[in-house]
Amino acid sequence: MKGSARLESIDEFRGFAILLMVIANFLARSNTVPSWLKHAPDIGFTVIDIIAPLFIFAIGLTYGLSFRKRVEREGEFKTINHFFTRYMALVGIGFFLTAMGNLTGVYQEISYWGLLQAIGTAGLLALIFIRYSSRIRIILGFLILVFYQYMLDSYWLQDVLSSSHGGIMGALSWGAMLIMSTAIADYYHGVETKNKYLLLSLFILVIGIASLLFIPISKNRVSLSYVLISIGISALVFELFDILIEGKYMRLPVLPSWGKNPLFLYILHIFVLGLFVVPHYKFWYTGAPIWLLIIELLSVLGILSWIGVYLDSKKIYFSL
Repeated sequence: MKGSARLESIDEFRGFAILLMVIANFLARSNTVPSWLKHAPDIGFTVIDIIAPLFIFAIGLTYGLSFRKRVEREGEFKTINHFFTRYMALVGIGFFLTAMGNLTGVYQEISYWGLLQAIGTAGLLALIFIRYSSRIRIILGFLILVFYQYMLDSYWLQDVLSSSHGGIMGALSWGAMLIMSTAIADYYHGVETKNKYLLLSLFILVIGIASLLFIPISKNRVSLSYVLISIGISALVFELFDILIEGKYMRLPVLPSWGKNPLFLYILHIFVLGLFVVPHYKFWYTGAPIWLLIIELLSVLGILSWIGVYLDSKKIYFSL
């Protein structure tokens, strides 16, 4: 598998995840969109519930590789400082966006915790363990999940359910997801045994499905079953991307542009979404018919895609 093909597949996969996030956020407040195109209210699993894990897995695909390359280039101390600063900045940006969302009414409910805070905290947690071997990270990630599930069932349930993305406590589970994703990525990149990637992904998915006998699946709870099943599905979806792109069966020019500027386009989409949410006219958004929602959604995706492609053509990339 060639390095360039790998990078292209990761860019497209990351872009795919971000594009789906934009679609999910646009559909969330519409009263005419069916429930299976929205997050499950608590226990349950919809197609929308897999989107955030897809992006977490995309981060995991490059986390360890980027860490090791930077250590070789700049040394361990500077690398740790860089990653720490990056993910702390992500938490800070997340608080800014949630504040803006609360002011503009983009978010359905007042919230002070969001996806970027969860990702930033997960990145900080993964930084603690990234120097361990892939096998150790898989075990540690799973143990963190078990601990989180115990605390959730015993003490944290109401606090987690009252917070977006599980709040600060749920970030422990998102962190476990990222830690395990970085370990699976090592098999993909050939750091360990490359051909074990698919088997490990399937094994985690099977364990997640088996855990449903004892633990309900819930994104809002960031439950153990949700995390394991999401990791397995995300890994398999990426494997499909990789096969299609490596074999030149598929290449969507817009997706790499989204994938190369994910944070910028994600932040920008909040403001573009405001064009439809802020005008408080039921017919315009919340109660708009499906045909109008489709036109509005295509407009949002068109604006963001044009900006992404333009920035890519000018080799302008925003990163932390």
